[in-house]
Amino acid sequence: MREKQDKKMQNLITSDVVISGGGMVGAALAVALSRLGLSITVLERQAPAPFEAQSAIDLRVSSLNLRSERWLTELGAWQNLQQMRLCPYQYLQAGEGKAQLRFAASEIGERHLGHIVENNLVQLALWQQFAEPITVLTDCEITALRQDEQGVDLTLSDDRKLHCQLLIGADGAQSKVRQLARIGTAGWQYQQACLVAYVDTPYPQQDITWQQFYPSGPRAFLPLPGAQASLVWYDEAAKVKQLAALSPRALEQAFIDAFPPELGAIKLKGSAWFPLARMQAQQYVKGRVVLAGDAAHTINPLAGQGVNLGFADAMLLVEQLAANLSAGKSLTDADSLQQYQRQRRMQNTLMMGAMDVIYQTFSRESAPLSLLRQQGLRLAAKAGMAKQLLTKYAVGNSVF
Repeated sequence: MREKQDKKMQNLITSDVVISGGGMVGAALAVALSRLGLSITVLERQAPAPFEAQSAIDLRVSSLNLRSERWLTELGAWQNLQQMRLCPYQYLQAGEGKAQLRFAASEIGERHLGHIVENNLVQLALWQQFAEPITVLTDCEITALRQDEQGVDLTLSDDRKLHCQLLIGADGAQSKVRQLARIGTAGWQYQQACLVAYVDTPYPQQDITWQQFYPSGPRAFLPLPGAQASLVWYDEAAKVKQLAALSPRALEQAFIDAFPPELGAIKLKGSAWFPLARMQAQQYVKGRVVLAGDAAHTINPLAGQGVNLGFADAMLLVEQLAANLSAGKSLTDADSLQQYQRQRRMQNTLMMGAMDVIYQTFSRESAPLSLLRQQGLRLAAKAGMAKQLLTKYAVGNSVF
């Protein structure tokens, strides 16, 4: 009997916080919370691959705003990214037809509005900051979850046991933590899908990211390091599936035909497609379980705000937990966690609503509506103060 108890204790890992998901948001939480003196266990299927300068650019990229960049700098990860590769942009443009609204970093006294960065490199840069007291467990997942007043007990797929005071689910849109905690979701599939392509362009590295609206959906250009770019094509799901089934040469020509002529003669390097969905967890907090990032919400990627919203979740959660520790409160103080839920759920709901309004406004095909939209864009381009406020909001700054 004693031998069985000793073996059980050997299989038990105890930490203050367990983070399920070591992607961008989960890894950022691990680094930030470890610096509060908390012991952290991160669960992730596999560690990110080392950076190789000659490796192809990953199709999964994010547009990081200035607020996210500053936080990554505080965590020491941005300095790592600068040793890898990223692409700053000074201008952001959106338009329909000949009506274009352009935002410039100089209008708000900044050198750039943000950076386009590969998701796997952001993750790697954060993992490079992992140190004591962070423990990483790979090749396993949570299979059972139980929580009570003493903490959270977890069983892993390799039969190891974990005990913690707080469990954070940062494990993506199909979150196992959310499912095991029996937290419901609300949302829907959009009628559109998204096709992403990585291409060589005939021009040097660009400093602008743009989005052109069409009744079938927007088409976007994201600059990448060197003479490369990421192209994003939103359209009806059936259309996107048709495009994805084309040969590389035929798909390359389809992009050339569908995008503005300024794009030039691109060379397709790779492509992928995915459906679009909106999802919001009915709770971000349930007892000692907290959700963050895509585990709590997924949004139409129209404005590239997904990871920025996830980092905003993480920043506020760290702030709340740090305040608990400073005040001598329990790490899982209910009032503090509920404040996190109220603030982030409200902000994310507002952003989701704004994206849906834009989506609906530009997807209606009629000449009068198109003229009205274009007139609105022209007026916005001339509205100095309003445009400046919108630019500040786009980079993650408070406008109040």
